[in-house]
Amino acid sequence: MSADLRGRASTPLDAAPVRALIDSRFPQWSALPVARVESDGTDNLMYRLGAELVVRLPRSDEAAAMLRKEVRWLPGLAPGLPLAVPVPVGLGGPAAGFPHPWAVYRWLPGSPVAGGRLGEARATAELARFIDALQRTDSYGGPAPGPHNGFRGEPLAARDEETRAAIAAVADLRGTGRPGEPHRGGYDAGALTAAWEAALRAPCRTERPVWVHGDLHAGNLLTVGGRLSAVIDFGCLAVGDPACDAMAGWTLLRAGERERFRTRLGCADEDTWARARGWALSTGVVHLAAHAGAGPSATRGARRQIAEVLADHAARA
Repeated sequence: MSADLRGRASTPLDAAPVRALIDSRFPQWSALPVARVESDGTDNLMYRLGAELVVRLPRSDEAAAMLRKEVRWLPGLAPGLPLAVPVPVGLGGPAAGFPHPWAVYRWLPGSPVAGGRLGEARATAELARFIDALQRTDSYGGPAPGPHNGFRGEPLAARDEETRAAIAAVADLRGTGRPGEPHRGGYDAGALTAAWEAALRAPCRTERPVWVHGDLHAGNLLTVGGRLSAVIDFGCLAVGDPACDAMAGWTLLRAGERERFRTRLGCADEDTWARARGWALSTGVVHLAAHAGAGPSATRGARRQIAEVLADHAARA
C-alpha cells in the first residue's frame, strides 16, 4: 500500500489504498464504491463506502487515540441519546503502509449548523435534551479530562494561567471597531480579566463528574430540515464538569436563546452557569491568541463568543 496516508498534512491522490484496506479487512463490502469526502477536519481522512457507510482513517497518533476512545464508549452511550452519534460498525487494524487503527461507521446525513449559530428555538431545545441525556448516562470508568481531550471538563481554575496569558495577547490585537471585533486599540484586558475572575469565583463542582462531549461547536452538529439530527466528533469525550458543554450558550446562541437553553438544562445551576461562561471566555481568547494571524474566517467564532461573554458579564454587573 502507498504511504500516501501517513502524514497529518498528506492527502491521497485516489482511493486505491483505502480500497485495499477494505478488501483485506471487510471483503463483504468489496463491491461498494469508495469516494473521498471533502472535509475541513484535520484529524481524519474520510471516504464514503457505498451509500450508507463511511471510512475514517486517523492522520496521527493523537487522532488514532480519539478513534479508539469512540470505539470503546460510543456503542454504550448511543442508545440513551436523542440524536444520532457516530457508532462504528467495523474496526480495522494497522496494515502495510497505514500505521493506525481505522473504522467504518454508518453515514450520518445532514449539514453542519449554518452560520455558526443555532437559529431556531427547536434546535436549541434539541441540543439541551442531548446534553442532559449524555450527562444522565452512567459515567463509571469513563476517562477523566487530560491531554487526550485538550483537558475539556477539567476544573476551570486549571485554565487560569493559560487564559490570563491569552487575555494579555489579545489585548494587543488591532481591530476594526465593528461589533464583535476588538476596538482599534485592542481588546480591553481589564474587561476580559473581570469577566474571567467572576467565573473563577464560582465554586468548583463537588458532585459526581458526568459525560461531556467537550467540543459542541457548529461543525459538530448536523441538521436535516432545520432540526438537529446528529452530534459528531467525540474526540474530546471525557467525564468531568458539565459547565464545559453548557458553554454552548455563548458559543452557539444569542442572549435570548441562551436563557431558554439554560431553563432546559438540568445542570444549569448558578455556579455551573458561571463556570460555563468562563469556559466560553477561556476557549475564545485562547483560540484567538493562537490563530490571530490566520485571517478573519479562522477567528470569527472566537471573536463572537468573546463578545457574547463580555456583553453578558456587563449586563450582570
